[in-house]
Amino acid sequence: MLETPYAGILAFSRMQTPHLTAGMSPKKKSNSKSAQASDILIPEKLYFRIGEVARLCRLPAYVLRFWETEFPQLKPVKSSTGQRMYRRRDVESVVRIKQLLYEEGYTIAGARQHLRDEGKSDKKQVALPFMASSPGNLRQIRQGLQEILTILSPRH
Repeated sequence: MLETPYAGILAFSRMQTPHLTAGMSPKKKSNSKSAQASDILIPEKLYFRIGEVARLCRLPAYVLRFWETEFPQLKPVKSSTGQRMYRRRDVESVVRIKQLLYEEGYTIAGARQHLRDEGKSDKKQVALPFMASSPGNLRQIRQGLQEILTILSPRH
């Protein structure tokens, strides 16, 4: 190792942050405590308190409160006592946000944009699966409609 005035600081910083190497690039941490989003089972309930959501998602409550300010999709209602009450939709959003940030490596702004784009693609109208119509089928349909029109039209 090179002896520089900063060598001691570099050695000290590596002792403080063992997940960083000399090149200061982050290594993947394998923490058995953190669960992947796919591992989270959401119970069948109407409402969840913030502590329950924090336990389910293995996140601190302050992270959930911060995410409420960063992600417009996350809007828990408040009870008469001021408790945050998360609906199932909110819990699913938390799970998706956690997946984007922690597993897929998105930034908060990137995850916000990704969720916005997902919401737009969900709202797009899907084309109806019409059968390929041949001119013969169209003539037959037109003739049937004209017969219906003659039946319904008032007779003079």
